[in-house]
Amino acid sequence: MDIEHKQAELIGHFVKQAETHRGSALANVIVEATSDSSLFAFSEILAAPNVSELQGTEYSVFLDMLRLFAHGTWSDYKSNAGCLPQLVPDQVRKLKQLSVLTLAETKKVLPYDQLMLEIDVLNVRELEDFLINECMYAGIVRGKLDQLRRCFEVQFAAGRDLRPGQLGSMIQTLTNWLATSDNLLLSIQEKIKWADMTSEVDKKHKKEIEDRVEEVKKSLSLKLHTVSRQTWSSKVMKRSSTLNLVE
Repeated sequence: MDIEHKQAELIGHFVKQAETHRGSALANVIVEATSDSSLFAFSEILAAPNVSELQGTEYSVFLDMLRLFAHGTWSDYKSNAGCLPQLVPDQVRKLKQLSVLTLAETKKVLPYDQLMLEIDVLNVRELEDFLINECMYAGIVRGKLDQLRRCFEVQFAAGRDLRPGQLGSMIQTLTNWLATSDNLLLSIQEKIKWADMTSEVDKKHKKEIEDRVEEVKKSLSLKLHTVSRQTWSSKVMKRSSTLNLVE
């Protein structure tokens, strides 16, 4: 089963759970969802009415935790650990995986030093094991480990949930990209038109040269023919003169 299909099934399952539980039972659903090794998207669970109703209750910290897994990183958790529930090991691993995805959103070459700092690993071996076993094998990223340059070259990264306000930014980015594409297409069309015109000019110039060459050939042929006739006539006249002298 591919990762997208698995994600869809898990999201559907946890959304149903969130819609039918409240209070402490809903908090347990959130812990279960954020601990699941195959789930990396949480916005649809966040959108469930029962989840929103946790705001202002004794379980609101679980709403904050779910928001963290939807949009935050391991560094964000460390900065706000005192205001959030303590994470279990599966949640720690998940949040570190999500942190790698966040970095991969904006960079295609991730330095080892930055990654080690972001996910709290002590050495390159530990980092590479995490990237291979917890990220690439999980299907959330693909890439190349470059030990010589001490970096991870990202070839693919699964997308995270959109942060508040990010949709407008994405629309603007796509709008700008579309405008750039239109300008590029116009430039390409102009270059094709120029190439076609240049080709026609080249063809015309080539035809003129070929015609000129043919004219020169004809002229040379005519001159050679004239010279040949003159030479032949001269020989005939000389022979005639010789015969007259003999007589």
